[in-house]
Amino acid sequence: MAPGRSGAVAVDLTTGAVVFSQNRTRPLAPASNEKLPVTYAALTTLGPAYHFETDVLGVGSQEGAVWTGSLILKGGGDPTLSTAGLRSLALQLRSAGIRRLAGGVVADESLFDARRTVAGWKPSFYLDESAPLSALVVNRDRFGGYLSTNPALAAGNAFVSALRGAGIAVTSTARVGVADEFAEPLATVESPPLSSILRFMDHESDNFTAEMLLKELGASELDRGTSAAGAAVVMRQLAQAGVPMAGVRIVDGSGLSQLDRLTADALAAMLRIAWGDPVTRQVLVGALPVAGVNGTLEDRMRTGPAHGHVVAKTGTTSEASALSGFARSHYAFAIVQNGHPLSYWWARAAQDRFAQVLAAQ
Repeated sequence: MAPGRSGAVAVDLTTGAVVFSQNRTRPLAPASNEKLPVTYAALTTLGPAYHFETDVLGVGSQEGAVWTGSLILKGGGDPTLSTAGLRSLALQLRSAGIRRLAGGVVADESLFDARRTVAGWKPSFYLDESAPLSALVVNRDRFGGYLSTNPALAAGNAFVSALRGAGIAVTSTARVGVADEFAEPLATVESPPLSSILRFMDHESDNFTAEMLLKELGASELDRGTSAAGAAVVMRQLAQAGVPMAGVRIVDGSGLSQLDRLTADALAAMLRIAWGDPVTRQVLVGALPVAGVNGTLEDRMRTGPAHGHVVAKTGTTSEASALSGFARSHYAFAIVQNGHPLSYWWARAAQDRFAQVLAAQ
């Protein structure tokens, strides 16, 4: 590992004293440690109890058991939306007495922009590392073992199947469109709370969830469901909290973008600030993998003082490796290492040794 391309910081959580630093202000590609600032921004803006919402809106009227007009499946950016959710929506419509649709199903993904990837991604990352991004995605856009390249249309057609399964006759396939201002709410389904979604995202280092969450931040805070707007929200939240922002550049939510830059200083400062807030601390610590126990750290640090006492976010690409988190309740730490290419095995060995030393204190 090249020392000049490795940044690290360890901070005493009680006193705030820096007990170790190396290239702490050097901007480096963070890999999946990018998900940490996204997690922090989501918790401090949306809150741990936040739910994504998917709605069915109606344009037209109900006459007896027939809905004459269109049903709009309106996506709310829920990365967890599944066929079970669609079934719930369909059953709500059936409970309202609808047995036949004399019109069409419209799939509305307009909450987010139509970009399926993010700036700085390698072409191979599309589909291989993340499902296509859309405000309306069902089953992570996987149908019959394949990913669809038109997630909203696939979701709309899945909803048609759910309607038929609930005993509602539909004669046409779905189309992609936008609900008009006169559409009335007919049914809704909510995601699990944000705290649960963050736990899955950080435990599994899930790229798709991170990117969907970034766009949701843009949509909810700036009324623009774009990756750039979400990145602006993350930068704003970090700066307002007092995180040192020199050299920091947020482009995507997952860390796949080659344009992302974080410093060990910014990561460690953010972790210490989060630790100081009881609500944020509880959710963040619960979202991070535990050394030698679960998530992306299940097979690392399975012995020694770090086992069960270090919680941290991992990060690995061909050019970056990172590990940032907490050692017991004593230290916040951040390690980011870059190389072309990077020897990820040796990077992890260095990170794990660092964490073991901190956990032993």
